[in-house]
Amino acid sequence: MAESGQSTQGHIPSADPAPAPTAPVPAARRAGLLVTLVLGGLTALPPLSMDMYLPALPAVTDSLRAPAATIQLTLTACLAGMAFGQLVVGPMSDRWGRRRPLLIGMVVYVVATAICALAPTAELLTGFRLLQGLAGAAGIVIARAVVRDLYDGVEMARFFSTLMLISGVAPIIAPLIGGQVLRITDWRGIFVVLTAIGILLTLVVLKWLHETLPREKRHSGGVGQALRTMRGLLADRVFTGYMLTGGLAFAALFAYISASPFVVQEIYGASPQTFSLLFGVNSVGLIAVGQINGKVLVGRVSLDKALGFGLAVITLAATALLLMTSGVFGKVGLLPVAAGLFVLMSAMGLAMPNTNALALMRTPHAAGSASALIGTAAFLIGAVASPLVGIAGEATAVPMAVVQLASALAALGCFLVLCRPWQRRAEAV
Repeated sequence: MAESGQSTQGHIPSADPAPAPTAPVPAARRAGLLVTLVLGGLTALPPLSMDMYLPALPAVTDSLRAPAATIQLTLTACLAGMAFGQLVVGPMSDRWGRRRPLLIGMVVYVVATAICALAPTAELLTGFRLLQGLAGAAGIVIARAVVRDLYDGVEMARFFSTLMLISGVAPIIAPLIGGQVLRITDWRGIFVVLTAIGILLTLVVLKWLHETLPREKRHSGGVGQALRTMRGLLADRVFTGYMLTGGLAFAALFAYISASPFVVQEIYGASPQTFSLLFGVNSVGLIAVGQINGKVLVGRVSLDKALGFGLAVITLAATALLLMTSGVFGKVGLLPVAAGLFVLMSAMGLAMPNTNALALMRTPHAAGSASALIGTAAFLIGAVASPLVGIAGEATAVPMAVVQLASALAALGCFLVLCRPWQRRAEAV
């Protein structure tokens, strides 16, 4: 770890007493294959909840007789719910353990998703998508906290890349499943399938995911202590830098998720099945690069270097997309735009696992709260990006590219200004 300069010894400024150093995790507590699959399923829940629904967006617009911008708000509502839900669930998991808040969240997720299938209006659908996101946040934040309970340093970065392999299958199969469901039934059937997935995952968690936070390491304080802990985390410039870097990179990703159904299907005239295929190919790129990160780069190249390279590639890809969609190169077809989106998505395989690992390395004493802040920042920034991509209507992809480039530049700026990896490397030497 001397090469990477990522020290885990520095304490986060906090109003709480400094915790005792974390003992090495016994081998028996390391995640076996089954637990790894369960954690992967929990992290796959958000892309399943959003991406299965993407091919149906035009159909929902027609069915509920609502403008496209209003229907896109159902995505924003789900995303915002996942953001705020993590702020609640994260501190709860630090106080009561990981299992109980997770199971409560999963049950509420199942109920909310079932009601979405019956929603008669866009407003009601938006409301229950918000509740779906609030409850689904439990899986995201607690999965990251469990990883922090079990791993540290380079091993944690490797495990996040493994999780990306498992959870990354979701963006590949979700639009494909959504497109096939639309062949059989209407968009409501997608929420029926999501309800069934939620029930299955709840049962799997109940049986196979054991508690990973010992009672002696839980926080006994209430809301006040949770707020003080979060304030202490945010006071750490480096932690905040990684949190914002990851959140802004996620905004570029979510701009693609939110706009691509309309860009690919409405502007370039592709079918829902073609859109699903392109979405799957892009997800394969993200998974492949994530595995290169975990299996090849981690341990050989510092996490900061891999992250910086990923951010640079995302910025270049977003610049190319803006030039193509704005007509600088004349009329550009679907293939070049799809290639630019593929490069941008693939580079997320370097940005996402490394920002999570680098931020959580600094927070062994408050993994739940730290995970909540990381997730909340990502989902809130993504929720802001979502409606911006449709601000100029459905006939142009320029807003999508503008949001992606602005997000990428801001992420790169936060990494350089706040994280300052070269400075910490010099201090470590």
